[in-house]
Amino acid sequence: MTHSPGTILVELKEVSKIYPTDAGEIPVLQNITLAICAGEFVGILGPSGSGKSTLLNVMTGIDHPSRGEVVVDGVVIRDHSEDQLARWRGRRIGVVFQFFQLLPTLTLLENVMLPMEFCKIGKSAERRRKAHSLLAEVGIEHLANKLPGMVSGGEQQRAAIARALATDPPLIVADEPTGNLDTANAEVVIRLFERLVQRDKTVIMVTHNPDLCGRMSRLIHMRDGQIVEMNA
Repeated sequence: MTHSPGTILVELKEVSKIYPTDAGEIPVLQNITLAICAGEFVGILGPSGSGKSTLLNVMTGIDHPSRGEVVVDGVVIRDHSEDQLARWRGRRIGVVFQFFQLLPTLTLLENVMLPMEFCKIGKSAERRRKAHSLLAEVGIEHLANKLPGMVSGGEQQRAAIARALATDPPLIVADEPTGNLDTANAEVVIRLFERLVQRDKTVIMVTHNPDLCGRMSRLIHMRDGQIVEMNA
């Protein structure tokens, strides 16, 4: 399921995240107000420790803000339990990690089927057919029965993207998805994301790679937990 371009899909209203420590409070996000529309390909940039990953985590409900409000796809994050958020996230957000996070004892095909099983989407044969189709879309269907440890990092990341698409979510969130890939495999991943945006998916990606910035519709620059610049 997708939304019409221009529809606000992600909205943060004066969001702050503060971690208490023995040495005092550490502000990780400071008064972030942001709206991201359906069909955007948004890059989040900034030095290490600037709050990029925490920003993604509060967008997905993996973490909760200390102050402010997060609304994603019409859902007010604070109004739901962890179990409700897990079910909702499984259907509405595809998450892609830097280190792939594939289950090592499952084949690539089984890893892609997993979100469908968690969300109780379709029957086993339907899940299998869709997983094969998604692996074909990212160019690795011939590796469907391989374990993650038997394929390259680039192939693992393609499988992770296929898994993120398994429930047809409108929003794809990626945290440094090309950080552990060589230039050729990073290009494959970015092209996959570009094709998703062409299909009206929304992609939000943290990156340190300035060479990728020209491929995105909007860039958000962060420093010290704040948005310091935003440009198209």
